[in-house]
Amino acid sequence: MREKKETGSVIRGRPSRRAVFLQFDAAVAGLQNYGGLPGAGEAKAIWDDIWFLEAHNSTAIEGNTLVLREVKTLLEQNRSIGGKELKDYLEVESYGRAALWVYSQARRTDILRPDKETITLTEIRNIHEQLVSTVWAVAPHANSLPDETAGGFRKHDILPFSGGMKPPPFTEIPALMRSFVDEANVVCEQILSGTVTREDTPVSLAGIHCKFERIHPFLDGNGRTGRLVLNLLLIRLGFPPAIILKQRRTAYIKALDKADHGDLLPLAEIIARAVIDNVYRFITPKIAGPKNLVPLKSLETKDLSYPTLRQAATRGRLDAMIGADGMWYSSKNAVATYLESKYKRK
Repeated sequence: MREKKETGSVIRGRPSRRAVFLQFDAAVAGLQNYGGLPGAGEAKAIWDDIWFLEAHNSTAIEGNTLVLREVKTLLEQNRSIGGKELKDYLEVESYGRAALWVYSQARRTDILRPDKETITLTEIRNIHEQLVSTVWAVAPHANSLPDETAGGFRKHDILPFSGGMKPPPFTEIPALMRSFVDEANVVCEQILSGTVTREDTPVSLAGIHCKFERIHPFLDGNGRTGRLVLNLLLIRLGFPPAIILKQRRTAYIKALDKADHGDLLPLAEIIARAVIDNVYRFITPKIAGPKNLVPLKSLETKDLSYPTLRQAATRGRLDAMIGADGMWYSSKNAVATYLESKYKRK
């Protein structure tokens, strides 16, 4: 916590960026101490929660109108509610499908990859194809040319960004994207080898994310694709994905603009904070004391599902509460008490 003395008192404010990067280092180290990032088949309830939040927030940043409840219902039950435009449902459904593929890469050992290759150009194009193919079939982009397809690079130039940065001519994109992939793989190798320290890792990743968005290789969907590409890199490095919250849209866009002009620190801080939040989702249930409140989903076990716990909480049989974020919270002690009373009733 940043502190400064003034007339004998201590004023506490936001942590400095350096403190955030050190916290990122400590959080990732803590996750590794508890076995590292769990695979997609492990900690399913936590992965599902991240899935809903990312699909909602990443599409909302681009203007999607579905609220979190509608996103959950669509992804969990394959059912649309809310009476929104078809395009909005297809965007979220497609993003959810692409995100699931990204999450599936966590702790996979069955993929034979060339040495020092963390990501490929084919994978980037595949992410974009998953994101927009279904949507474009229903609502084609207004400015698309016949050969501008899902997963394919744009075939014409686009206007400068609001901050003044002009994306490169479309003729340069194939070479720039090959260079992007090479640079991303070098940065990941440096992170994995320790050449780049963990506390400096957010800055390196911010540079990669900014470069992708600056190239703007596709006609549409670059923001969503870029955030999923970033998360693919994070997961393959052993870190949780980063969720850029829709409430931080303005700060995120300003940070990208500053990164375009050489200042990567604001964007690095946003990425670091987002990763830290999801690190705590995985390790808080493991380190919390028996009386501490933790997300109810994290108390799920092989023999005690989340729906069962939530039903018990709703009926007042489990001591639990709904937090300001709309999630249920309880404690290990409360679950133990519930189980004891459950067996007594039997």
